Amino acid sequence: MTLTSDHGAAPASPSIEQGAELLRRVHEAVAARVVGQDAAIEDALIAFIARGHLLIEGVPGTAKTLLVRTLASALGLAFGRIQFTPDLMPSDVTGISMLRDPARGFEFQPGPVFTDLLLADEINRAPAKTQAALLEAMAERQVTVDGRTRALDAVFTVFATQNPVEHEGTYPLPEAQLDRFLLKTVMGYPTQDAELEMLSNHEAGFDPERASDVAIPSVIGDVEARSLRGLVDGVRVAPEVRAYIAAITRATRAESAISLGASPRATVALMRAARGAALLEGRDYVVPDDVKARVGGTLRHRITLAPEL
Repeated sequence: MTLTSDHGAAPASPSIEQGAELLRRVHEAVAARVVGQDAAIEDALIAFIARGHLLIEGVPGTAKTLLVRTLASALGLAFGRIQFTPDLMPSDVTGISMLRDPARGFEFQPGPVFTDLLLADEINRAPAKTQAALLEAMAERQVTVDGRTRALDAVFTVFATQNPVEHEGTYPLPEAQLDRFLLKTVMGYPTQDAELEMLSNHEAGFDPERASDVAIPSVIGDVEARSLRGLVDGVRVAPEVRAYIAAITRATRAESAISLGASPRATVALMRAARGAALLEGRDYVVPDDVKARVGGTLRHRITLAPEL
């Protein structure tokens, strides 16, 4: 589906129905490679169109990296990757100024953060100082190096993966950074049928560690992918639904079993996620079920249970 104006010049904005169809096609293309993880694919699409970031948690081997790489290919967007390690420096993320020619002075060498879709792989394997290097980029889509601020692309989105915190060699993410992720999705083990389908795909020649197999043809173009993000702003949220959203997050602050409740940013995030969910369904309005379906992904990384529990 190619969207053009009546004069065949600049691309026209898609309708809600057209946007939902484009997203359905992207979902199907990614699901053909990332088998048995439909919920995670849906969360990734919602995070992208709602201008948010996604935290993906799962044990090694559950296709976290494959999901992000395949999604970038399907959307026709640039992909970047940072492998987080205990010795990774902030400059390894943002870039550094180098003196190559004394006559020209210092030249800025952009880091991998200058991309469209950034995979922050195993983000909880790096110490807090390096994790914080992403904070400005995630919050304001810009980075400051040597006192100069440089803007990132408008579609810049972070997809960070992490192993469960109980695994050795990991650092817990600070609450301030966790709050910047619109959603957190958990990729568990696939069902038996999904795992059998994976084996069939491998037998047929698919290898997720081969770059040519992961880089699938783009389902939609760069311009269409960017236009999808504007559609979310047109999804209506009735006053009663807004009150329902606020009631959910405010309840976490009054619950004795929760020591750290959801922040006001979480309230906004829940509405944004619900609008993204409505768009996936081809609706220009949010219903309570959209909100309920996104409560877990929006709040699971933003609240902390009381120590005695």
